[in-house]
Amino acid sequence: MHYTLTVNGQSYDIDVDPKKPLLWVLREDIGLTGAKYSCGIGLCGTCSVLVDGEARQSCILPIDEVGAVEVTTIEGLVDGVGKAVKAAWIKEKVSQCGYCQPGQIVKATHLLSTVPNPTDDDIDREMTTLCRCGTYQRIRSGIKTAASAIKK
Repeated sequence: MHYTLTVNGQSYDIDVDPKKPLLWVLREDIGLTGAKYSCGIGLCGTCSVLVDGEARQSCILPIDEVGAVEVTTIEGLVDGVGKAVKAAWIKEKVSQCGYCQPGQIVKATHLLSTVPNPTDDDIDREMTTLCRCGTYQRIRSGIKTAASAIKK
């Protein structure tokens, strides 16, 4: 089927199977490889992207359920909250292996867009993306650093 998908502010015309997951449309058909494949069943969060501003696991989201909304990937987080989160990640040295970090950054951006001054409980509730390296304390520090930078 034919779809017109808006990703990171750019329109893409694609012909794909309606059940093809958004992750694979992004990676194979559009060429945006920031969102990573890990569990494939929507549990780990590594593939998280923003769909109409909400963090969603793209590995289990069929393209026919996306609709005519804005999809934002890690590559599209170039200003505002996303830019602040990316800068905080570098400042706090959050990444270790880095594989889950696109999903972590997308989810942190969503959190700070909805809760500008998150508590530890807010962070724990939102940041469910699995980090096999265990950098959760640095993730929390990165979110708090980004929140402080956004307030200035």
